[in-house]
Amino acid sequence: LQSYSCGPGFAEENTSSEEQAMIKIAGNSHLASPNLPDFCGCSPGWSSAFYGAECFDSEVHSYLKNLGKQKSSESQNIDAKKVELEQLLMMETKNYRKTIKFYQKLLQKERRSKGPEAKSMLPKLRAQLQEMKSKVQFLELVKKYQMIYAEQWGVESCVLPTVIHTGKADTMDVAPVDESSLLLYYNTEKHQCNNQNGVRVLQAGTPLGLMAYLYSRNAFLEGYVQQFLYTFRYFCTQEEFLQFLLDRISSTLSSASLDRSTCLTKICNRSFYILQAWIEDCYSVDFATNTDLLGTLKEFISSKVASLNGYGERLLSLLEDASARKSGSADLCSGVDKCEEESEEGRKTLHSLCKKLSEDVSRKNFYWKLSKGMGPTAQYQRERLHTGSAVLPKPCCSNFTEESSVSFARADEVGPVLLMECSAQQLCWQLTLLQQEVFNKCHPVHFLNSRALGVKDKCVAVPKAVSAETVSLKVCNLFLSKCMQDHYLLQLLKNADSISTWVAAEIVTCHTAKRQVSLLSKFLLIAKCCYEQRNFATAMQILAGLENLIVRQLPAWKILPAKVAEIMEELKAVEVFLKSDSLCLMEGDRFKTLPTIPSAHVLAMHVQQLETGGFTMTNGAHKWTKLRNIAKVVSQVHAFQENPYTYAPDFKLQSYLRQRITHFKDADISALAANNCANFHQIPAEKHSRKIQDTLRRMKATFQ
Repeated sequence: LQSYSCGPGFAEENTSSEEQAMIKIAGNSHLASPNLPDFCGCSPGWSSAFYGAECFDSEVHSYLKNLGKQKSSESQNIDAKKVELEQLLMMETKNYRKTIKFYQKLLQKERRSKGPEAKSMLPKLRAQLQEMKSKVQFLELVKKYQMIYAEQWGVESCVLPTVIHTGKADTMDVAPVDESSLLLYYNTEKHQCNNQNGVRVLQAGTPLGLMAYLYSRNAFLEGYVQQFLYTFRYFCTQEEFLQFLLDRISSTLSSASLDRSTCLTKICNRSFYILQAWIEDCYSVDFATNTDLLGTLKEFISSKVASLNGYGERLLSLLEDASARKSGSADLCSGVDKCEEESEEGRKTLHSLCKKLSEDVSRKNFYWKLSKGMGPTAQYQRERLHTGSAVLPKPCCSNFTEESSVSFARADEVGPVLLMECSAQQLCWQLTLLQQEVFNKCHPVHFLNSRALGVKDKCVAVPKAVSAETVSLKVCNLFLSKCMQDHYLLQLLKNADSISTWVAAEIVTCHTAKRQVSLLSKFLLIAKCCYEQRNFATAMQILAGLENLIVRQLPAWKILPAKVAEIMEELKAVEVFLKSDSLCLMEGDRFKTLPTIPSAHVLAMHVQQLETGGFTMTNGAHKWTKLRNIAKVVSQVHAFQENPYTYAPDFKLQSYLRQRITHFKDADISALAANNCANFHQIPAEKHSRKIQDTLRRMKATFQ
């Protein structure tokens, strides 16, 4: 390719002065001993896969261009840019933190009704906080753009055959490879800032060609690298991809150490950056689940790389950090955020600051206890649950349903009384936090190739009688046969089914129609609160429980207040909205400022729809346009994980909910309902006998 588009307003001039300065400065220490700040985080993350070339607009480009200049006549300096950007970011985050503390104090005064000036200042301060937050987000985006040093080592498309040829063991017997046999392009319209006739965009390629394109100039900035890391399993295994990278490193490492200006140097350095980006983004789904793959990488680094330059030590450290995060299961960030541990104690990430801002909504923890008047009811409910215990499986705790160490009365003994005691908002908050726990453990790759795991439409994941291990992967498997696939999506869907079953079970085990109406109203209000807070996962799980065939036939629906019954139609409308478009939750800027949890099943169905149809063209080349669209849809998983909910946790209530969900998670709803006379339409005996007498009287009259 003669030129590449890097986003709106990016007119490339072969090799710009800024890139020349970057290469010149970085070249002084490119392989000998890279500075850790320079080598810390090279992947732009989900935003690159979602926005592609438009991830970094002209404003980011021009802002970075002006950084590090003391005078307009001075040349650009990468080190100066880094120092100035870090100082600006630290200063803005510090001001943002102070403003949040001031906002919280004013909010407390306003709640205590002390001082009318606090009430008038809150809207202005809230607007100021939003402006400061946007500025910090912009600076972080600039930092992310600046950190993509891997583009120094990109090559022109005409050099891509050399990339492939470099990794061959015996170069004497290998025939020359033509780029046209590896990659297919299509022409776009003439770029508004470019004098070229048009820009070629990748359309399809062979597996070897698609891997070679990772070395293409601007592949990082255009989002290709991130999109590739999400979707390469459709056309090559993890072992094949790793071997491709290691072959290039092995073939060029010694030559690159001698000559810094050759193509071999670029191939060697680019290979390291691609490998680093892979570890940063996909360690949990590729390396953590494949010990052989991880062992091959560690052995190669230790034996061939660590003794020659600083890359080896850095990669080994990166692997150790990723392994520690995986075992701890406490890191909610992804991509670059996973590799950037801030060394300054005073410096806090944007998300931790946003947490403080939203905590004012849920600062009051809900400490509940049984009221004295509920004693007989609780005793009766315990008896009802005891009689229906035969249809309930023995509770076994999964990752989601681990018992809390908090000591209080067992949930199966208390029954649904606490559901009635707590407010719908409080239950919404705690269910959202529980849902966030399981959602933050998933990865965009988990939603790929879900048909092979048995995930189907109609909210049926895997039959209860069939375990995940027995699911046949031979049918509908879109990945290569030797490609390992994590089954975490099945856990996510099983958790959703457990919550739906719990909702239905709680309702059908209520001993009176009045209590059923109260509980139906409570669950509807919880679901409404959830979708208003953009927790669509829990909202759809509650809807599935309410739409259970047994629950829908309950007499309690007829006496449900009209305003509450309307919420059911709202939930169905939300479900239609979620199913209408795979990117409906990414529209606008709400997903950037408000936490979101999507429905796992709906997202899996959207990906399955994109997977429908062939992945290859008639000549055998894989359709990159199709793979790129899939990567864009699944990238929203990491986008939502970057902005977590920050409600104050109520551990007692969470433990109660966990126990109730565990208690009912595999229950037979029809069997539970059969033990409760409140689930049937009752006809009074007098009214029933009167109807029979009236019928006999009418029949007798016809014969007279």
